[in-house]
Amino acid sequence: MPRTKTAKKEARKNARRRAKNNARKDSLRKAIRDYEHALAKGAAADIVIVYKALDKAAKAKIIEPNKASRLKSKLAKRSQKGGR
Repeated sequence: MPRTKTAKKEARKNARRRAKNNARKDSLRKAIRDYEHALAKGAAADIVIVYKALDKAAKAKIIEPNKASRLKSKLAKRSQKGGR
C-alpha cells in the first residue's frame, strides 16, 4: 500500500492508465475478431479499419510497432487466401 501522498497519487494514475490501456486492447482485439469472422463468413470485410486500430495501438505503445506490422501482414495474407 502506498504511504506517501505522491505514492497514493501515482497509484491512482496507474489505475486510470491500466483501465484505459485495457480498453484499448479490448477494442483492438474486437476489431481483429470482427474482421476474421467476416472473412470466415465470406462477407466483404474492410481491412482498413483493422489497420487503423493496429496503428493507433502501436502509436499509444499498447503493442510494439513490429507486432502491429506482423499482424497487418498476417491479416493481409489471410484476406488474399479468402479467409482460410
